[in-house]
Amino acid sequence: MMRIVLADDHQLVRAGLRSLLQSFPDVSVLAECGDGHEALVLVDRHQPDVLLLDITLPGLNGLEVARRVPKLSPNTRVLILSMHAGAEYVAQALRAGVAGYLIKDSAVDELKVALDALQRGRNYLSTAISQSVVSGFLDPAGGGAQSQLSVLTPRQREILQLIAEGHSTRDIAKRLGLSVKTVESHRSQLMDRLDIRDVSGLVRFAIRAGLVSAEAG
Repeated sequence: MMRIVLADDHQLVRAGLRSLLQSFPDVSVLAECGDGHEALVLVDRHQPDVLLLDITLPGLNGLEVARRVPKLSPNTRVLILSMHAGAEYVAQALRAGVAGYLIKDSAVDELKVALDALQRGRNYLSTAISQSVVSGFLDPAGGGAQSQLSVLTPRQREILQLIAEGHSTRDIAKRLGLSVKTVESHRSQLMDRLDIRDVSGLVRFAIRAGLVSAEAG
């Protein structure tokens, strides 16, 4: 029996996915949520075989969730299910250690194929994704916003996402249990490391790096 936790910020999407997954033989949906932090809580609690994960989640995006999963549940494999087919998103997901990446408009049968691949210990990329383009983005010398993310700490990436989502410094401090001064310090370090001079620049960078969608903020 493959045990799955489902994380997507759209309730109707989750309902449809749950129904579809439960129609597959030997698949059990243990829990679902619409928030990145809650996804980590559920992974820690249930130790699922697979975390089926959207990239665009509030508070903590799916890529950051994927990076943290191995520490909580080493045997859980992450399958991204996203509307984003761009190679920059796929490359960043692969760097985050995901086992598979599936586009949301894929055929229903492809989800089953992807899950079967993960169950056999293999990785899976959607047939809609160009392997050659992804390889180019994975080139360590490729640069760009994705490689710049590697110079940031997990906490800085988390604060960057919250800034890009439009949260105030005080709200970020409250959410993360930090002082306002500490958040301001992190924001200053973000600007220094990324050579960005204002908040709007941080937002644009976060969008290019795939931390948030263009509709956020």
